[in-house]
Amino acid sequence: MRHINFALTLLTAAVLTACGGSETGNQELRTKFSSQVSFGDSLADLGTYNVGTVKLLGGGKYTINGNGSATNPALTGKNFTEYLAAQFGLPAPCPAQTGLDGDASLGFSVAVVNNNSCLSYAQGGARVTNPVGPGNKATGASIGQLTVPVVTQVANHLSRNGGKFKGDEVVIVIAGGNDALELLAELSVHAKEAGAAEGAKVGAQSFATNFAAQLAAGATNPAAAGPAIGGAILAASQRPGANDQTIIGAAVQAAVAQGNVAAASESVYLPMAAKAKATATAEGEAAGAKAGAAFAAAEGPKMIAAMGVAGDELAALVKTQMVGKGANYVVLNNLPDLGHAPASTKPTSPQALIIAMVDNFNAHLKAGVAGESKVLYVDLYAISHDQIKNPAPYGLSNTTQAACAANKLGTTSLACTTANTIAGDVSRYMFADDVHPTPFENSLIAKYVAEQMIVKGWL
Repeated sequence: MRHINFALTLLTAAVLTACGGSETGNQELRTKFSSQVSFGDSLADLGTYNVGTVKLLGGGKYTINGNGSATNPALTGKNFTEYLAAQFGLPAPCPAQTGLDGDASLGFSVAVVNNNSCLSYAQGGARVTNPVGPGNKATGASIGQLTVPVVTQVANHLSRNGGKFKGDEVVIVIAGGNDALELLAELSVHAKEAGAAEGAKVGAQSFATNFAAQLAAGATNPAAAGPAIGGAILAASQRPGANDQTIIGAAVQAAVAQGNVAAASESVYLPMAAKAKATATAEGEAAGAKAGAAFAAAEGPKMIAAMGVAGDELAALVKTQMVGKGANYVVLNNLPDLGHAPASTKPTSPQALIIAMVDNFNAHLKAGVAGESKVLYVDLYAISHDQIKNPAPYGLSNTTQAACAANKLGTTSLACTTANTIAGDVSRYMFADDVHPTPFENSLIAKYVAEQMIVKGWL
């Protein structure tokens, strides 16, 4: 794909020329935007959760936080919307809302504040229309992210501005990733439940069969003793308060009644029970894994379809509530290549499903805005995929690993800083955590968006 990289080089030169070769912008821009309004999720969040414990940890954005440019120019702590605003010659953008609705004892309960002078509505965890995204307290997360969906973000902006856009602002939109993440999280939970239920069932049956067979071998009539002991195990397991001790005791009692008097000794029945339990555990785990995988496979098509619906919803929102309300310059970014991000390349990750979900979302999103002259559809998937496969031409040093080490919020980049990355120079890594970009990758995204705006004739 060298032709893509060659075009990128030419267009980057054009962007740098148009923007004065720096982040400050100049008066040569073809279009002078009055402001930049952004809607979406963590990829564009400028600090919705930069409060409480998150702020104390030095975090707040989903990248490598903190301005480390004095020691490394690439470690600016910025996301792509900040780079774009600078290229447009606009003031640094700020979050339209801040706060957390989580566990107060952990510093995650901070009053929500609406900053009416700020136009960055994007929030980490936000979905297209569903208010419950990753990190929301309704999912059981202690952090209590607000996850205001894009549909509400847009409504909030319109309510502040007389129900319309002015027409001379640039509108940045990126969403859909959290729809995929939340669907996958729900799938994981339900698949585990299905697997656990089947594993418990198979394990119980295996234990009863194996233990009964061992005990029956010493009975007067083993053929008749086996079913009798198995029946005793089944009856005991169904009694209220049943546990391993009562079930084993019932089995031993039945074995003795069938003529295996030696089974009454702990030295005899305990090793038998241990062997039966080990076999039952192995067979139960295998059956559970198979059942969980079968459940996930059966649900996969539904999840792919759900992502298509989310793509349709976002496209409709752009057309009716942005362009339809007066926006003339809407930059709509599709989903990047999440299927080859570090989170999706782990052995337990359903990578093929993730790729299909992203593909369907992007296809529906693109079709939904086709022919809209006031919408620039930016194919972040194509450029991010090429970066992952061909990192060198982009100046990327690593596209497979996360730059951030574990921190007090886990592995999320929300609390990742220049002080808690992994060892070595990570300034030109693509990924900060398993999903989110580093400041350097954010700068590449901003340049690519600007390049597409040049092609569109907006810059």
